[in-house]
Amino acid sequence: MNFDSRQLRDALGHFPTGVIIATAKTDEGEQMGMTMSSFNSVSLDPPLVVFSIHLGAASLAKWRSCRRYAINVLSESQEELSNRFARTKSSKWDGVRSIKGHFDTPLLPGVLVALECEQYARHDGGDHELFVSRVLAIHKAPDELGRPLVFAKGRYWQLQSDQPNLGC
Repeated sequence: MNFDSRQLRDALGHFPTGVIIATAKTDEGEQMGMTMSSFNSVSLDPPLVVFSIHLGAASLAKWRSCRRYAINVLSESQEELSNRFARTKSSKWDGVRSIKGHFDTPLLPGVLVALECEQYARHDGGDHELFVSRVLAIHKAPDELGRPLVFAKGRYWQLQSDQPNLGC
């Protein structure tokens, strides 16, 4: 069976994902941030998560040099913030304030959850590099019932109900 990368991307787009913004501060004090939907849990013991960055990303070398970073899980009201940090421009932090985390990582206000992490391992992932990260701290929003920002089929979606479907 033959398929091209566009066909695979379209097929995988049927799987909805949450949206995060990974944030970090370089040794020089520069704040970085990047919108991602390639995020997942790996292990509870030790507490590990993973995200990936395209090998062609201009900021990849800076991400590799960061020892700690934060995973900010976006709410459905943060679509504009997601779009801002999806850009490659350096002005993405203009007008955006951050909160200093316990481990000096920049956290974004208003997110559902922020995970402060340290680099655990990096692996080849084809045209991406996988960043396996150990969770050091969890910051939860007061409103735990907030709805996450969801991405599928190349666009954002909103969950329609606060009630889970318990039918089997």
